[in-house]
Amino acid sequence: MSPPITSFDSLAMAVDAVPYAKLLGIQSREDNGQPLFFLPFQTHNIGNTILPALHGGVIGGFLETAAILHVMWASEAHSVPKIVDFSIDYLRTGRPVELYAQCEIIRQGKRVANVLMTAWQEDRSKPVAVARAHFLLA
Repeated sequence: MSPPITSFDSLAMAVDAVPYAKLLGIQSREDNGQPLFFLPFQTHNIGNTILPALHGGVIGGFLETAAILHVMWASEAHSVPKIVDFSIDYLRTGRPVELYAQCEIIRQGKRVANVLMTAWQEDRSKPVAVARAHFLLA
């Protein structure tokens, strides 16, 4: 069993320990006492080379991974929550620049957490995608 995520330092270590997060290049930092996740631009995250635009799967995977890590941080979890469902709305093209995400736990019970995720680039008021997910807690 891994140690709980209790601080922003242990959150950063958890991001480094998740192979998919490491492949995408996900990073985290504190923003007003909450985790802020960001994905620095990397050419291998491009899906449409003509525009160019970030791959939709990269955006979705980024948001899902951010939500998992956020739930682990908020609940000081020892284990990774299991995803029950995930729904994403793509609102704008993800341009080849840094992508940010912030998560909000809408409701958390003993066994299930409902999380809202928002991804944006330069302007937080113009989201690239929003997603909702339910997680089964250990």
